[in-house]
Amino acid sequence: MARPSYDDYCRLREEFFNREQSRGLGADLVLSADEQRLNRYVMHLKQQELAKGVENPYELVSARHFFEMLERINESPLFKVIQQMPKGGVLHAHDTAIGSTELIVRATRHEHLWQSGNIPQADGEPMPVYKFSRTKPAAEGDWRLVADIRRSIGDEAYEEAIRKMFTLYTKDPLNAHRDINDVWRKFMALFICFEPMVTYRPVWEEYFYGCLEELLADNVTYLEFRGLLPPVYDLDDRTYSPEEIVQMYVDQSEKFLRAHPNFMGVKFIYAPLKFCDDRTFDGYLTLVQKLKERFPQFIAGFDLVGQEDLGRPHTDFNERLLQLPPAINFFFHAGETNWAGRRDENLIDAILLGTKRIGHGFAALKHPVVLEQIKQRQVCIELNPISNQVLKLVQDFRNHPGAFYFSDNYPVVVSSDDPSFWCASPLSHDFFVAFMGLASARADIRLLKKLALNSIEYSSMEVAEKAAAVQKWTTAWNKFVEETLKTIPAEF
Repeated sequence: MARPSYDDYCRLREEFFNREQSRGLGADLVLSADEQRLNRYVMHLKQQELAKGVENPYELVSARHFFEMLERINESPLFKVIQQMPKGGVLHAHDTAIGSTELIVRATRHEHLWQSGNIPQADGEPMPVYKFSRTKPAAEGDWRLVADIRRSIGDEAYEEAIRKMFTLYTKDPLNAHRDINDVWRKFMALFICFEPMVTYRPVWEEYFYGCLEELLADNVTYLEFRGLLPPVYDLDDRTYSPEEIVQMYVDQSEKFLRAHPNFMGVKFIYAPLKFCDDRTFDGYLTLVQKLKERFPQFIAGFDLVGQEDLGRPHTDFNERLLQLPPAINFFFHAGETNWAGRRDENLIDAILLGTKRIGHGFAALKHPVVLEQIKQRQVCIELNPISNQVLKLVQDFRNHPGAFYFSDNYPVVVSSDDPSFWCASPLSHDFFVAFMGLASARADIRLLKKLALNSIEYSSMEVAEKAAAVQKWTTAWNKFVEETLKTIPAEF
């Protein structure tokens, strides 16, 4: 075959490049004149950030650990633009890790909170135990009222210790945890320590409402969250049923929506731990059917959660899952692993079980037929890039599988998983690292806009709800473009 002339080669290269670019996420969107101007400014900021990494790779935000770069990200002009951007919805987040540590600090100010044990001063030390009670808890331990501890060391010192305890954040993230099991042990310990504090009914309701306020402040206007429904209690030794707990969620959601009518809505995915015996699992299936019958609009569906590498495989549950009525949708975590040929095969089960979305889908790149089916069935992959890095699946965001999903327009959204535990915002930080690290250096504002629209398209909202949500989001987006253009330099 004869070589082309140089002019032909240049033409072919341009055609090749255009074909490749046309397949990227958001390439189908057409920007208005105002959006084009904003895009020029956004891309200027992006290229400024990338240039720092070209000159000195150690300064590239996408190549370093999120904890190492958090302060710089927070100061970034591009991050500030993304914060103001209407980002649609969060479709993958877990109930007691959505809100910031400030909500946990607020919980410690309630009366009748007891603490047994000390707040650890170093890794490896045991975490304290908490309990709300009118009188000193009967359980073994050196129980002290938190109010008394606060008086002894000072409110500021106590609250700063709480902020440090309820996070995985560390100044030395590459060495703080030696492997994935190690970081998961600390991760789960945070939930266990926090649970008796947050499951006190006044805190439970206050915390959830606070989560919604923080989402809205981050310009997120829809939430589809997962939860285990742990027992909620009060000072009269009453333990509330799962149905009553969901009713609390509904009541707080409706209260919030009345106060903030531009918020698009809230839905819940019942997602208990996959570390369970068969009898317990059967109880999960019975419960999700009861919940769906009682709260048909609020309950989006069912999932199973926990560290995938060590959890039971989907094959242990498939026969019984297939017996659930079609009205109960699946939103399975699957492929949250670096393995090939082990728990990553849960991806196959998730697809065959008819999951509507896949949580993480990190290992899907190793399964070509799974990838085919994801596109064919339009199964949305819920990407959680910061979570994947903190929990030791990937070190450099440029190597995240989401880079491939972006490049070939897979059905994807970006979510935040457990942002509280990595000192991240409800969604802006994940949008930032996705835009800077997972996305091509050439990917522009269309990708960010598409991610927001995808969060509505692949949500559990009904058709009419989605249409109303798109209308609300479009109004907010146009206002964002208009207001941001007033602040940028005239040359853009």
